[in-house]
Amino acid sequence: MNHPATPDAKARPPLSLPFHYGWLIVAVTFFASFNGAGIRVVPTVLIHPLEADFGWTRSAITFGISINLLLYGVAAPIVGWVLDKYGPRRVMLTSLTLLSVGLLCTTLVSQLWQFWLTWGVMVGLGAGGMSGVLSASVAHRWFNARRGQAVGILSSGSSTGQIVFIPFMLWVITYTGWRTGSYILVACTGAAVLLVWMLMRDNPQDVGLEPYNQGPGAVTASPVDKTAAKTEEPKTAAPVMGIRDAIKTPTFWLLCGVFSICGGTANGLVGTHLLPHALENGFDKITVAGAIGLMGTMNIVGTLFSGWLADRVDPRKLIAGVFTLRGLSLFYLTIVDNTAGLLFFTIVYGLDWFATVPPVVMLAGQTFGKQSIGRIYGWIFLAHQVGGSAMAWGGGLLYDYVGNYEMAFFAGGWMGLMAAAFGLSIRPKKPVPPLGPTPAGAPA
Repeated sequence: MNHPATPDAKARPPLSLPFHYGWLIVAVTFFASFNGAGIRVVPTVLIHPLEADFGWTRSAITFGISINLLLYGVAAPIVGWVLDKYGPRRVMLTSLTLLSVGLLCTTLVSQLWQFWLTWGVMVGLGAGGMSGVLSASVAHRWFNARRGQAVGILSSGSSTGQIVFIPFMLWVITYTGWRTGSYILVACTGAAVLLVWMLMRDNPQDVGLEPYNQGPGAVTASPVDKTAAKTEEPKTAAPVMGIRDAIKTPTFWLLCGVFSICGGTANGLVGTHLLPHALENGFDKITVAGAIGLMGTMNIVGTLFSGWLADRVDPRKLIAGVFTLRGLSLFYLTIVDNTAGLLFFTIVYGLDWFATVPPVVMLAGQTFGKQSIGRIYGWIFLAHQVGGSAMAWGGGLLYDYVGNYEMAFFAGGWMGLMAAAFGLSIRPKKPVPPLGPTPAGAPA
C-alpha cells in the first residue's frame, strides 16, 4: 500500500520541465492507454477477414471478443489492488509486454480455440492493465486539483486509439492482410514499453514533488525545498476502504449498474458491431472508416468536456445527461440509411462514448477515498466489462438468429435510459462537491 509521504528533497524528475511533472505522467499514460485501446478495438475490423479466411460464424468470433472484454474487466480488481500496492509503472510494463506476446501469437492461429486463447485470454488480460483503473489511479496519485481534467485526458486516450487504429487497420487489412497489421501493433506496443520505462514514475514523491495544486503555498512545479520538507507536519495516512465495506453502500451498486450498461452499449454493442453493421448496410469502407474516425474525434471532445464539467457540476446529473443522449442516439441508429445519418450518429454518440468515465471516477473517489480508488474502481470497472462482454456476444447471437442488428441497438437505447435513471438515484450522505481549486477564503 502506498501511503502519502513527504517528498524526497534529493529526488529529481528525469526531465527538467517548465510545468508540473504530473502532466508528463498524463502524457506517458495517455500514449500507453492509446496503444492498449487501439489493440482492444481491432477485433471489430477482424470480423469479416476471419469469416472469409476460416469460415467462422459471427457469434463464434464475437465469443472470442467477449472473452477479451470479460477478462479485461476481471483483471481490473486485481490490477487495482496491484496499482495500490506497487504503483502504475510495473503494471504498465507488465501489461504492455503481455499485449505484445498475445499479438505475436495471434498471427499464428489456425483454429477457433487458438483465437479465443490468444486474442480472448492473453490480449484481454494484457489490456486489463491499461484499463480505466490505471487512469483513475494515476489521476488520484498526481492531482489534488484538476483531477477531473486529468481523468478526461487519460480517458480520451482510448478514443484516440480508435481514431488511429480502426481506419489504419482497415487500410492495412485491405492491402496487406490482418497478420501484417498485427506485426505493426507489436511495434507500437514496444515503443510504449520504452517510453514507460524511461519516464513513468509512481508518485510525485518519487521526483521530489507534491501532487498538483495540493493547497495554498504548495510547491507544484519544482522539487520541494529541503528546509520546508523538514518543518512540514507529518501527514496522517487516509483510511482505506475495502470491497467488503464498499458493497454495503448503495452508491457502489448504482455505479456498477451504470458502468455495466456503459460497457454493454459502448464496447460491447457499438464498439464491436457498428463497423460490420455499416458495411452490411451498403456503406463503403472509406465512409465507415471516416465515420468511426469522426466518432473517435468527437469522443475526445466529449471526454475532455466531461472531465471539465466533472470538476464543476454534480457528477450525478452529468451521468444522467450523458446516458440520455446515448440512449436516444442508439434508437436513431436503427433508422439510419444514408451517409448523412451515419455521420450524425457518430458525432452524437462520439460525444458521450467515454464521457461517462470522469463523473463515475469522481463519485468513486469522493465516496471511497483516494487511497482506495484503485481496488474499488477495479470492481466497478469489472461490471463495465461484464456488460460489454455480454453485449458483444449477445449482439453476435442476435445477428446469427435474425440477420441484422436492429433488435440489439434498440435494446441498447432502453439500457441507456435506464443508466440515466441509475445516475439520478445515487444519494450520497453529503452533497458531492467538485474537486476544483479551493475558493479564496475557504479552508484548504
